[in-house]
Amino acid sequence: MSAVITFYRFVVLNDLESLRSSLYDNAAGLALKGTILLAEEGINGTLSGEPAALEAFRQILVAQDAFVDMAFKRSTASPDNPVFYRLKVRIKPEIVSFRQPGLDPARLTGQRVDAERWNQLLDDPDVLVIDTRNSYEIDIGTFPGAVNPQTRSFREFPDYVRQQMDPERHPRVAMFCTGGIRCEKATAFMLEQGFESVYQLDGGILGYLETVSAQENRWRGECFVFDQRVSVDAGLAEGGYQQCYACRRPLSDEDLVSSEYREGISCPHCVHEQSPAQRAGFAERRHQVRLAEARGEQHLGRPQRESQDGGVSRGSR
Repeated sequence: MSAVITFYRFVVLNDLESLRSSLYDNAAGLALKGTILLAEEGINGTLSGEPAALEAFRQILVAQDAFVDMAFKRSTASPDNPVFYRLKVRIKPEIVSFRQPGLDPARLTGQRVDAERWNQLLDDPDVLVIDTRNSYEIDIGTFPGAVNPQTRSFREFPDYVRQQMDPERHPRVAMFCTGGIRCEKATAFMLEQGFESVYQLDGGILGYLETVSAQENRWRGECFVFDQRVSVDAGLAEGGYQQCYACRRPLSDEDLVSSEYREGISCPHCVHEQSPAQRAGFAERRHQVRLAEARGEQHLGRPQRESQDGGVSRGSR
C-alpha cells in the first residue's frame, strides 16, 4: 500500500526560495508526490510515496533547526490509488489561508489536548465543541455533538465567530480540524477576540485516530482528506467516498447512482448550482480527460485545489 505523511509547523522562515528549491530537489530525488506550501509563517505539506522514502525525507526536514520535533501524521492508500499525480513546492502568503493579518500562532494559540483529554471535553456540558472544517467535510464525519459553522471556506470562520459567538456566553470552547493547522489559527483568533479558555485537538482528527484506542474512539463516519483518496476511515485506511469533479464534494454510493450524477459534470449537490456554460465546460474537460487516459497520459488540465488543512493539491479522480 502507498504511504502518506502530513506535517505542518508555524515558525518564522527566511530565504524561502532557497528552501523551496532544496525541498523540491530532495523530495523529487526520493520519487515523492504531493504538495508543500511555504510562507514566512511556516510550512504545511502532504506527501505520498514509499515508506522508506518518506522516512528519509522526514529525516531531512527534522535535521533543520526550524523543523526539529515537528509532528508527522501517517496514513495509507490502496495500491491502485496514486494519491497525488505530481510534486509541487510553492511559496504562498499563508500556509493556511485565513486572511486575518497580525495573527501569530507560533506565539499564541489554544491549549493542545490529547485524545484522552479531548474525550473528557466532549463529555463536559460547559464546553462548546466546534468543528472548524467546511460543511462538505463535516457531512461525511464528525464528533457527536460538535457544532457545524456551515462554512464553505475556512476564510469564512472569523465572520462566524463575530456573528454567532460571544466570549461572555461561550467562555470554554474546544475546536478540531483534520490535521490541526486550521485550529492553530482559529484558536489564536478566538483568544485575540477575548475568549478565555480555548482548546484544540492536538494533531487534529488524524492525530486522534492514530492514537486513540478502538474502545475510546468517539469519531463517527469518515474523515475527508484533500487528495485522491477523498476520505480515510477510523483506521486511517482509504475510505469509501469518491469525489465530484465539478464541485469537489465527496460522493457516497447513493450519490453515485442518483439520476443527477454525471461523471465529471455534476452531482446531486451541485447540479442546481451550475449554469449551462459551466456544464458545457465541465463536459469538455471530462472529454479531454478521457482522451488523455486513452493515450495513457494524465490530463494536466485536471482541476486542482490546495487544501486548507494539509497542503495537498487535489486533482480529479
